[in-house]
Parts: sequence; structure tokens; C-alpha cells
Amino acid sequence: MKQILVISFLLGLSFISHGQNKSHKQVLLLMGSRFEITAISEDATKANKAIEVGINEIKRIEKLISSWDSDSQTSAIVRNAGIKSVQVDRELFNLIRRCKKISHLTHGAFDISYASMDKIWKFDGSMMQMPDSASVAKSVSKINYKDIILDNANTNVFLKKKGMKIGFGAIGKGYAANKALEIMSKMGLDGALVNASGDLITWGRDEDGKDWKIGISNPKEKDQIFSWLSIGETAVVTSGNYEKFVTFNGKRYSHIIDPRTGYPVSGLSSVTIICPNAELADALATSIFVLGAKSGLQLINKLNGIECILVTDDQKMLTSSNLKLEYHKANNQNNTHQIQIGKFNE
Repeated sequence: MKQILVISFLLGLSFISHGQNKSHKQVLLLMGSRFEITAISEDATKANKAIEVGINEIKRIEKLISSWDSDSQTSAIVRNAGIKSVQVDRELFNLIRRCKKISHLTHGAFDISYASMDKIWKFDGSMMQMPDSASVAKSVSKINYKDIILDNANTNVFLKKKGMKIGFGAIGKGYAANKALEIMSKMGLDGALVNASGDLITWGRDEDGKDWKIGISNPKEKDQIFSWLSIGETAVVTSGNYEKFVTFNGKRYSHIIDPRTGYPVSGLSSVTIICPNAELADALATSIFVLGAKSGLQLINKLNGIECILVTDDQKMLTSSNLKLEYHKANNQNNTHQIQIGKFNE
């Protein structure tokens, strides 16, 4: 386990690209979050068409998994909790099945039935006191991924307890980024990047024909980059907790809550996951927060092709065993193109 003292930095990430001749980008609000979609091509028409197709794919995914849309299949599953199973598209069924596998892998640290939890923790400034233990216990009584019953033959989904809910907030944007990039990669581009508010995945090469570079920076001073990750076709997902929290009796409680206990987690300020799949990286980023540094690193070090960077509450950086960082002082150029990655506002 590598340990590096980070005196005043929290972990954020910036995507840096040198030169703009072949880089085409669109920024917009999708799935309630900021998406930045980049296509690399000498042909502007081709690039813009690929971006449009990527956007349409993200909109399609949002309609499929949205719990806010009363017409979505996800909403139908929730309405029928404790009543009957609901037949869904194979795509949604497989996503839910993968979610259950991640729940099993993380011993419940990741759980899409977390949506069942009553909103007793509020991080909008309105919360004046700690919730009592009975309220917390009641709020998690319907959370259990094992009570999501799947019928593979008929693609039926049944939530065992009345009042149960599922939600894809901790995995949906990563899944959408995967799907958008998959389509864009088949449209004759030289490279593409989808950044879903901190869930970033790349394909091909940047506009200089090189591997994409990710700079580790202080999110409060985004121009200050102190080390780099050079990545090929992979995903980098960051989750942070330093902006949304409440303080009671001198103790700080973050907005990231353990679905197994109903209480906010502590110990980590930031988690970054690097792996080929943005969906998996998205889910693991939340999971490692819940598991904590020791158990989280133990899990990541057992998984092939997955690495992580953690920043603890006392500002120590920890990395998984096989992660190679380029430690050098970066030259921050005024004409560089930056994408801030990090779900620091969620």
C-alpha cells in the first residue's frame, strides 16, 4: 500500500488535451447531470453526428432507468413492489442482475434497493439534529438486494417487500456513458470521450494521436495539477464527499450513507476507480467509500484490471497495488482544455 501525504489537496481529476484542430465537443444537461461529449475527427460533420447519436443513446437509457418517469419500466417495478413481478426489457433485466452481482461482491455496500430508504438525512441545510436510532433502523428496513427477485427466463423483476424501491443513481450515468461511447466508437472517429459528471470513459486516441492524459488536481484550484494518469481506452470515475455534509456535536457526517446501517460513512474524502468499464467503476466508487480504505483496497487488489486512488479524511493518498502514477510537476498551460471530473456535488 503506497501512502503519500497530500497537504492541502483533495482528489479531483482533469482531462487535458493539447490542440483543438480535431476535437469536437458538446456540453449539456442529461440525467440531471452535466455531460461533456467529445469526438476526435478531422471531419466536423462526422464528429458532430457521432455526438448527436451519443446524446440520443443517453436519453434512451435515461427513459429506461428513470424512477421519476411514471411510464418507465423501473417505475412499474417500484409500483408493483410486494404485489407482483413485472416483465421488463432484457437490457434492464441484465443491468439489475449485474447490480445484484456487485452487491454480492461488496457485501451489500452497493445496493440499488437503497432507494427504499426514507429521506431522514438531509444535506440542504434544513437538518437541525441527528435522527434517532429508531428512525434510522426503520429507514433501512426495506433495503436488501437479496429481496430483488429475478426470473431470467421471462425477464421478470419482483421486489419482495411492499414499499421497496430501486434506483440507479450510483451506476446509471456510468452505464449511459458506456453505451454512448460504444455507439460512437463505431462511427469512424479517431477517438471519443464521454464525461458524465465525473464518470469518464475514453476510446481511441486524443487529437494528438496519443493516449488520453488525466491530471490529478485540487478541485478547489482546478488549474493546479500535481501528477498524471496516462490512460488508453478505459474509464476513470471519481466520487467525493467534501461539499455535502452536516455537523452535529463537532462531528461531520457526509452525504454518502451505508445502505446496510443507514448512517453516513467516514474515513475517506475521495475515491477514484480506474477500469475499462464506466458502469462498474461508477458502482465501485460508491462501494469503496462505504467499505472504507482498508477493506476497499483489499477488494480492489483482488480484482483484475481495476485500480483505485483514495484520499483519506486526514489527506493521505492511498493507491491500489498495481497503479502507476506519473509523479512530476505539471506545466499548466493557459490554452489547455480541461474537464473537471469528480462527483463532488452529488
